[in-house]
Amino acid sequence: MIEAIIFDLDGVICSTDIYHYQAWKKLADEYDIYFDETINNELRGVSRMQSLEIILKNTDKKYTDEEKLSMANTKNNYYVSLLENMSEKDLTAEVKDTLDALRNKGYLLAIGSSSKNARKILSQINLLDYFDAISDGNNITRSKPDPEVFLKASEYLNKKPEQCLVVEDAHAGIIAAKAGGFMAAGINQAKDDKDADYSLNSFKDLLSIL
Repeated sequence: MIEAIIFDLDGVICSTDIYHYQAWKKLADEYDIYFDETINNELRGVSRMQSLEIILKNTDKKYTDEEKLSMANTKNNYYVSLLENMSEKDLTAEVKDTLDALRNKGYLLAIGSSSKNARKILSQINLLDYFDAISDGNNITRSKPDPEVFLKASEYLNKKPEQCLVVEDAHAGIIAAKAGGFMAAGINQAKDDKDADYSLNSFKDLLSIL
């Protein structure tokens, strides 16, 4: 019996892909490292440091841990600055109406995102106080495909994993959900994920499976 829904943020509730891409691209150009949208797609649901390691595969130069940390922090500064461009226009009517309908049906709603900027993004789209719980990159030590972020969300909701449905757009997120004992619904990039329990052609399809 599903009593709560845990949503990944980026790519599910809203999209910040363009801002991630622009920030990583700016950093990569500064270090003369090849980076394009195909590589950017590999970074979905992956932590900042893991994303940097993927990008650094495209250069023969070796960087120290201190240099890598500095690079990641620089990228994040670029990204946070770009997030100032976000507003309620980045939240579609379909997503907002579906969330409202789910709340009216009595479901608890939570965010389960690896991003350390989740609260900033939710604030920009005016949803910061909308969810019953927020689990993000600030309260976890392991990123997806580890289930920690979802387990924390269910803990904050005071629900067992089997009582929660996770909605994800990345394979790493689907794997994380299943590893934690959750049901998983794939949307967008994860719509046809073989490990997902449900396939969503659109966000409003949630209303037909709950």
